[in-house]
Amino acid sequence: MNDAVDIVVVASAFGMDAVRAGGHLKWARVSREAGAAGFEVRRELFADESAATPDALHALGREIAGLGLWAVYSTPACLYTGTGGLDADALRGALAEAVALGARFVKLQLGGFVDTAHAADIAALTQDVEPRLVVENGQLAEGGSLAQFTGLFDALAREGHSGLLGMTFDIGNWDWRGVAPFEAAGLLAPHVEYVHCKTTVGEGARRFAAPPASSDVQFAAVLERLPRQVPRGIEYPFDTQRTAADAAHQVAWLATA
Repeated sequence: MNDAVDIVVVASAFGMDAVRAGGHLKWARVSREAGAAGFEVRRELFADESAATPDALHALGREIAGLGLWAVYSTPACLYTGTGGLDADALRGALAEAVALGARFVKLQLGGFVDTAHAADIAALTQDVEPRLVVENGQLAEGGSLAQFTGLFDALAREGHSGLLGMTFDIGNWDWRGVAPFEAAGLLAPHVEYVHCKTTVGEGARRFAAPPASSDVQFAAVLERLPRQVPRGIEYPFDTQRTAADAAHQVAWLATA
């Protein structure tokens, strides 16, 4: 049997309405009972802006840590503007919120990266900041293309800052862009520090996140190409008729998949 991997439960796996109604802490407790090692807090799922204040984030982070979980802080903000500039304000804000939460990772969308990484500016903003900065491949053309991600890591190396940030590799999101996740994994694996796990069903605008089947050989092949030691996040929906039991099942399966 393979060594078990740390599993993170992404708050959205419980459903947007459920998280906004019950709050993140309620679902962090369910995640811990399911055997997860970490819990991903999603900024867009806060019921209102009061949940994003430093005091509120610090209190939430303390409660999550008290459960024995470590935290990921996810924001829909983009690292780069639509014209390719660094969005320093977005990065600065995300880092401050992640620090207040006590997160291990702070995850942003890539945005409009073109050809310059602005690595020195990112290095200055992230210096002495504990949460590790990772960018995720999204579902939109801007921030979701394979060329943008290979270009980003090439640019970081060219600017003398290899390893400055890492990647959240979302397996299912490549489907929205018509990219084979297996191909993307082969090119980006050295930079992957966190994996979002899901597959998809449907087509076009009617495409939805779905749980991988244990018999899905393509999904298994992608995991095989990615670093074994990095944490895996469950970002597909749980069965709402048996949420706690399904969460426990999915955590146990994905930890050894």
